[in-house]
Amino acid sequence: MAEELIVGLAQRTPLPLTDPLPAFTDDVAATLRRYGSIDMLIYPEMHLHGSEHLPEAERTAAMERAAVALTDPFVTRLGEIAAAHRIWLCPGSIGEFDAAGNYFNTQLLFAPDGKLVAHYRKMFPWRPFEPHQPGTDFVVAELEGAGRAGLSICYDAWFPEHSRHLAWLGADAILNVVKTTSEDREQELVLARANAIVNQVYVLSVNCAHPVGRGRSIAVDPEGHVLGEAGLGEDTIIARVDPEKVQRVRAMGTAGTNRVWSQFRHGDSPIPLPMYNGALEPTRWSPGPANS
Repeated sequence: MAEELIVGLAQRTPLPLTDPLPAFTDDVAATLRRYGSIDMLIYPEMHLHGSEHLPEAERTAAMERAAVALTDPFVTRLGEIAAAHRIWLCPGSIGEFDAAGNYFNTQLLFAPDGKLVAHYRKMFPWRPFEPHQPGTDFVVAELEGAGRAGLSICYDAWFPEHSRHLAWLGADAILNVVKTTSEDREQELVLARANAIVNQVYVLSVNCAHPVGRGRSIAVDPEGHVLGEAGLGEDTIIARVDPEKVQRVRAMGTAGTNRVWSQFRHGDSPIPLPMYNGALEPTRWSPGPANS
């Protein structure tokens, strides 16, 4: 039996990239004091690399200067924050330079012992505005008896292939960290529910707060029911994520009706997928860790 997780979606304004860790450390501690027992805390995209305090013409270069390798002391310190509170911590995403000098928008997930257990490089940068190179790997992380979490950054949610692959790889919940400053947050709320429904998976979409972002972070269960939605300003949504519920919904069907992961029967023909020069193979239409 997988354990239930109590997850906090921390909708916050971005922290200035000059020295974000003291304020971030304080916010994690204050949030845990206020809300009590939280197993996982999730912050928005680029939460620790805010550049809004700078003139617009200087922001891109400043963000590149703030980018670090995953072995940098900055990342180590984030792990220490997770370990200090014994929580799963997703501090949003940061700018990352790899050994070859490639520049990525990278989401981090730390275990309660402080270990960086997963990192994900945004696959769909918001072109032409984001300078990052696209990542190529889907990432699903084991949560030590509490199911599996798929990592997702902002615009990834607009591409149904992304959430579908995370669910197929065994994710019970998708952690979608967001920095939506444009007028399309309303549409993203629809996408959060739709991605949850068609994949029968939790979707936790954490946006940055007003005045930088459009807020309205949202937690959705595997049947598309809204567990919580924030307003525009800083707020924290508390949601319970139950991996066993994911399995019940897939077994019994959404609204007791639709079992999308049990669609095919033995002997059904493959379905051509011309866009990908491939096919949907019915014998492989089954989500789980074996697909990782």
